Amino acid sequence: MQIQFPQHFKALVIGTGGALGHAFARYLENETTCASVVSISRSQGHDFDLEDASSIERVATDLRAQGPFHFVIDATGALTIDGVGPEKSLSRMDAASLHRSFAINAIGPALLLRHLAPSIASGDAIYAKLSARVGSISDNQKGGWYGYRASKAALNMLLQTAAIELQRKNPNLRVVALQPGTVRSRLSEPFQSGVPTLLEPSESVAGMMHAMMALNPKSGAHFIDYQGREIPW
Repeated sequence: MQIQFPQHFKALVIGTGGALGHAFARYLENETTCASVVSISRSQGHDFDLEDASSIERVATDLRAQGPFHFVIDATGALTIDGVGPEKSLSRMDAASLHRSFAINAIGPALLLRHLAPSIASGDAIYAKLSARVGSISDNQKGGWYGYRASKAALNMLLQTAAIELQRKNPNLRVVALQPGTVRSRLSEPFQSGVPTLLEPSESVAGMMHAMMALNPKSGAHFIDYQGREIPW
């Protein structure tokens, strides 16, 4: 059973300051059946910080009056932190960078889901989070990128666990970990060399939206790429 949103559904986009978050907001604003799109971004002056638990709770509480939301996408995340990119070897691992990677890519998003859960609509609904293929443990063929890989793997486990709990009340909720492909953006700019397929943000988002709307309900979370292909955990 594919997703059937109400005729006038509500959407929430977290992280519209980034290329993909911005593209998600534009896509939804052009969707004729979407009644409203709420956008959250620090670049728009919102008091929101993934490393500040109190700010996450405050923003989520303020959003409840604008819900319930049938579609939520958390498009936050960071690959390069404080000017330092992913580690290529064990010798480059650093405690502070590991802590921040987990805080931004796993802990903050998990707390965001915790506090937004009461604002997710009943019936057919999607809670999606940008993840990464490198977060797949079984698909790790090259090694390296310790903090980013580990934080995305942790994120995936958090999404899977939350999905199981939330679906006890709403079995039609799809919780989705998304691999957007390599997208032309500031995040991926240092790593675009040699990439066979470099996507525009709008192209990636259109693919992800199409793939998500075709998902059937199942126990636990989905982990898919922008073409709708399943990725092994």
